[in-house]
Amino acid sequence: MAHTMVNPDGLHDPVPFGYSHTAAVPAGKELVLIAGQYGSGPDGAVVSADFAEQVKRTFHNIGVALAAHGLDLGHVVQLRTYVVNHDVTKLGPIAGAVREGWGAKPPTQTLIGVASLAAPDVLFEVEALAVRP
Repeated sequence: MAHTMVNPDGLHDPVPFGYSHTAAVPAGKELVLIAGQYGSGPDGAVVSADFAEQVKRTFHNIGVALAAHGLDLGHVVQLRTYVVNHDVTKLGPIAGAVREGWGAKPPTQTLIGVASLAAPDVLFEVEALAVRP
């Protein structure tokens, strides 16, 4: 593995919420940065107005972007998540998608509530940072 995820004693268990507290990347490893992905099809159009469907498709798209570099979700060490009009009901679909993709070893993640994103129908966007082993 090219990185280590650590959830220190003395901090709450973040895994049920879909993230880890810390990640360590050894010196000399190549970083791969994935620009903000959203719930779009190959034509760039949003696939659904449903928030949960956009979340699911967004993580699928991150997987496609990683595969172009010979990587998969397991290589991701950090997510930066943007949610339009965030409220706690949106945490369930996000945490569920993270559990589906990463299981018990999710990457670090920061969730940022925003008023809007690049287009009015985009409700969710994620940037990713991955490490090549």
